[in-house]
Amino acid sequence: MGVLPRWVWIGAGSLACIAGMVNVVGYLGFEHQAVTHLTGTTSLLGAAVAGGDTRAALHLLGVAVAFTSGAALSGMIIQDSTLRVGRRYGVILTIESILLFAAMFLFKQQQIAGALLAAMACGLQNAMATTFSGAMVRTTHLSGMFTDLGIGLGHFLRGMALPTRRLALSALIISSFFTGSVIGAWLFRHLGYDALVVPATLTGLVGLSYAALRHWRAIRQVGEADPEPSGK
Repeated sequence: MGVLPRWVWIGAGSLACIAGMVNVVGYLGFEHQAVTHLTGTTSLLGAAVAGGDTRAALHLLGVAVAFTSGAALSGMIIQDSTLRVGRRYGVILTIESILLFAAMFLFKQQQIAGALLAAMACGLQNAMATTFSGAMVRTTHLSGMFTDLGIGLGHFLRGMALPTRRLALSALIISSFFTGSVIGAWLFRHLGYDALVVPATLTGLVGLSYAALRHWRAIRQVGEADPEPSGK
């Protein structure tokens, strides 16, 4: 794993914090549904199928499909599996913001569709932050991050060299997700589903700013590529 630029560290930590906020709001809500990852959702889906609970099975299947649909939409827009400056991340973050605002409205109406849109937003985000320099960057779930930490601990106990940057990235994502969960829980206690205004606004502002910066850079590059005509 090579040296990670500062923007990757900042982006990974920020997105993990946002995912923590979204997930805890979904979990504390009326359906107690985690929306940022699918491991528990798939287990509950299996239990619902085994128990013949059609309503729960359809709901859980819908969350899985929504998350996957968000990832598919991200793949269609970015068309790459490697993080690099210049891709259409601003578009992804803006769409995520819209989905979270819509999810907030539906959650307040006690509609299952709120969880579906929140899951779609998380799938969109997680697919956007995929890999950089051989490092898996997953911002909506922590199993891989804890696994990397465990592997690093095992290497340390055997006296082997540690992948310090990978471990530092894992620790950053874990701590950021946890921080987002604390903030999201506190906001939900005081604001209810309006707590989603915070992650929705953050992703929207960053998305629009990034898209504007990308557009400005493209215009500037075109201007630099076309020199002014010389006078006669």
